[in-house]
Amino acid sequence: MSVPATLRLKSELVTDMKVISIDTGNLKLDGGAMFGVVPKTIWNKMIPADDNNLCSWTMRCLLVDTGDKVILIDTGLGDKQDERFFSHYFLHGEATLMSSLAKAGYAPESVTDVLLTHFHFDHVGGAVKKEADGTLTPAFPKAKYWTTLRHYEWAYTPNARERASFLKENFVPLLDAKVLHFIPEEDGYQWDQHIGIRLSYGHTESMLLPQIKVNEKVTLVYAADLIPSAHHVGLPYIMGYDIRPLVTLEEKTLFLRDVAEKGYYLFLEHDKDTECISVKLDAKGRPEVDRRLSLAEVLGEY
Repeated sequence: MSVPATLRLKSELVTDMKVISIDTGNLKLDGGAMFGVVPKTIWNKMIPADDNNLCSWTMRCLLVDTGDKVILIDTGLGDKQDERFFSHYFLHGEATLMSSLAKAGYAPESVTDVLLTHFHFDHVGGAVKKEADGTLTPAFPKAKYWTTLRHYEWAYTPNARERASFLKENFVPLLDAKVLHFIPEEDGYQWDQHIGIRLSYGHTESMLLPQIKVNEKVTLVYAADLIPSAHHVGLPYIMGYDIRPLVTLEEKTLFLRDVAEKGYYLFLEHDKDTECISVKLDAKGRPEVDRRLSLAEVLGEY
C-alpha cells in the first residue's frame, strides 16, 4: 500500500524542502503495449491483465517545495477531454490532480513551475484547463511551464506512431499564453540549485528526467516513461510505445547502472503499488529492483 508523503527535511543543501507524491488517478492500458516483446506468460504474473488484456496503471506526479519555488513534475491526464476519449482508458480511482494538491495544502496559484517530462496526454493533460466558455487556459495561472524546444517541435508535428498521444490542446495554449519556457538541450543541465535534468530519447524525443537532490544523502530521480514501473527495471522490458526501443535499451543500461552505483532512488510515475525503488546490480552486472518503498519511507530513512 502506497503511503502519502509530506515530509520536511533538514540538510545543508536545503533548509526546508517538502517532497510530496501527487496522485492524479488511474487508467488502463494494454499489457502487451506496456511490455513490448516480453511474453504475456511472463508479465501477466507480475501485473495480471483483465479479460480485455488491460492492466491498471497510475498517473503519479511529484510536488517539490523548496521554499523559494513550488515545482510540479507532470500533470496527469486532466479532465478537459470528452467522454469518448476517456472511455478508451477506463479511468478509475477517486484522486484528481487538483484534489490531491488541495489535500497537500496547495492551490493552483501556489505552483511557480511545472516541469513537463513530455507531452504524451497522460503526462501533460492537466497542464491546461477548459473554462466555462470553452477557452483553454493554463491550469496553474502563476506558473512557468518547462520543456525543451526540441520536444515541443516534435510534439507539434508528430509522427504517425505518436500522433494519438500528442494532443495540441494540451500544450499549444501554454505557448499562446507565453508561459512555456525551454530548457537547454543539455543532458545534466542544472535547472536550479536542487534539480538537474537528464534527457532521454528512446521513449520519445527529448524526454526530461528531473533529478532532485533532496539532501546530502537522498537523490530522487523522476523516472517518467524510461522506467514507468518497478516491473520495467529488467533491460528487455521496454514499452511498445517507445519510438526507438534500442535507444531505450542503451539508455536504461547506462541509467540504471548509474542509479545503482550512486545509490539514487527512482520515483515511479505509473506503478500503482510502488512509489519508489532502489536498484542494485546482480552478479552479472544486470539491474534489478533492490527495495520497493513509499516516498515517505525513502525520506524517513535520513
